[in-house]
Amino acid sequence: MSDAASLPVPNVRWDLSVLFSGLEDPAIQATWTDARAKCEAYAAKYRGKINDAGLTAEVLAGSIQELEAISNEIAKPLSYANLLFSTDSANAQIGAFMQKQRELATELSVLTLFAELELQQVDAAIIDPLLADPAVAPYRHFIEASRRYQPYRLSEAEEVILEETANTGSRAWVRLFEEVTTNHVFTLQLPGEEPKSATEQEVLTLLRDADRSKRLATAESLTAGLLEINRVITFVYNNLLQDKAVEDRLRNMPEPETSRHLSNELDSETVNLVMRLCRENYGLVERYYLVKRDALGLPELTHIDRYAPLFESEAPVEWPEAKEIVLDAFGQFSPTLKDRAAEFFDKNWIDAEPRKGKQGGAFCSYVTPDTHPFVFQSYMNRMDDVMTLAHELGHGVHASLSREQSYFNFHGTLPLAELASTFGEMLVFEKLVAKANLEDKLALYADKAEGIFATVFRQAAMFSFEQKCHRARRETGELSSEQFGEIWQAELQAMFGTSVTMGDQHKHWWSYVGHFFFAPFYVYAYSFGELLVLSLYEKAKQEGPSFEAKYLEVLRLGGSKSPDELMAIVGVDLHSPEFWQGGFAVIERFVSTFEELWAEHSAAK
Repeated sequence: MSDAASLPVPNVRWDLSVLFSGLEDPAIQATWTDARAKCEAYAAKYRGKINDAGLTAEVLAGSIQELEAISNEIAKPLSYANLLFSTDSANAQIGAFMQKQRELATELSVLTLFAELELQQVDAAIIDPLLADPAVAPYRHFIEASRRYQPYRLSEAEEVILEETANTGSRAWVRLFEEVTTNHVFTLQLPGEEPKSATEQEVLTLLRDADRSKRLATAESLTAGLLEINRVITFVYNNLLQDKAVEDRLRNMPEPETSRHLSNELDSETVNLVMRLCRENYGLVERYYLVKRDALGLPELTHIDRYAPLFESEAPVEWPEAKEIVLDAFGQFSPTLKDRAAEFFDKNWIDAEPRKGKQGGAFCSYVTPDTHPFVFQSYMNRMDDVMTLAHELGHGVHASLSREQSYFNFHGTLPLAELASTFGEMLVFEKLVAKANLEDKLALYADKAEGIFATVFRQAAMFSFEQKCHRARRETGELSSEQFGEIWQAELQAMFGTSVTMGDQHKHWWSYVGHFFFAPFYVYAYSFGELLVLSLYEKAKQEGPSFEAKYLEVLRLGGSKSPDELMAIVGVDLHSPEFWQGGFAVIERFVSTFEELWAEHSAAK
């Protein structure tokens, strides 16, 4: 059987020509020139007219529609720069180009910043009656979501200063983190082999190797490499923590995570409920790994064994087969999902080729409603990569369907962002399980359980890590790398209980988690999304074909309604502890099935 690493990787790169033809495309400068003229005209037309006692539905709708059109066009060079940088972050020309686009966007955003501030300040008695007007109604959710920020807004002059300085402040620190980590070369010396250079993504992939001696060598390489850049990363994180502390203080944000709750349109009580339930269900993780310890035949599991395959080899899955698996699985649930996903392959909307300078991880970029989304991953011929492909294509289908909305209603909040991605994974998982033999079923259930644990429980533990880091930075000043490591170790160890021992190497592994740097408290949305979709998937199976239409309606609505309103369409109450516990019940069934399959396998030996 061929090893996944020995097979050629797919020569699959995206075509970004729907945006621009290259760095020198004159359409880029033309976009900015046109946008500047429109921003200046917009300011002359609407300044002082929104927060006004005589505000009309016509003025309100016009101000939003014109700003939306400008924002839609500005998003294109920004998206183009970010997509280019994600695949070639070592290229100084692309890095400079991306920085330039950000600076130009900032210059224009300050010209129209007054509109958002006026929208937030206008008296409720004036604006609320206008929300039902046919011209304004499509933007009701946008208006209500924006006005939630009103208590935390500063004066226009202060907001301009914060925006102007962000490019050389927090955004610059984030870029430094991305450039340092993406381009750092790890020295990998596997048993019996000569040392070789490796990227972070290549190293992380080898932590899933069946050979424990390779995993041990890989962990040593990862740790040594992270220690080489440790001083810079620690300094960057301390600065980003303090930058957020200063902004939160200026805005009178009550908690470090308040800004994330606002953007997610969730209250702290709901977030705390779900995070508490995650901690209370940590025992499911321990149950699973105690069985896995038995399956691997090891006296103790450590941080290097978490993702070890149960069996010596796993059949590689090359790109054409992965495409067929995902599209067939999507099609069994909905022809619409399959057709939308197929576009990504047919029209070169995916970048799947691993290569030097390409960032790690995977994502789907929505871009704008009048263009199309793009999917990013590094495909290494592993079953994990198939599930990642299904996940990101789920995002892609969601983005594609929500193109029916206008730009301000296009993208939903983070907790609902996983609606189609995790759903897509579940579709592929059930398709594979249906035709698998006992050993393959065990491997599939192990991979799926570990993926769920990483998405639900690990993200909850990382949320707790962030909470403690932000509070410690505010209360005691700069933290050392050792202090960050101690917090990280304690939070991650808690989810495994006695089943896995997180060794000393693991203390340093907080430093490669990008979300801590570029999106504080983003991580809990993964827990929300996974639990939400696990419960929804159960509803889909119970309701049968009637569920498809409701589900697709939610995807098409994008961010045009609040999370509560969207979930009401499929009969879900986000504030219900019973609903969330239903997600944990699904996880418990996964663990129970894994235990039963392993007992059956053991008895057959």
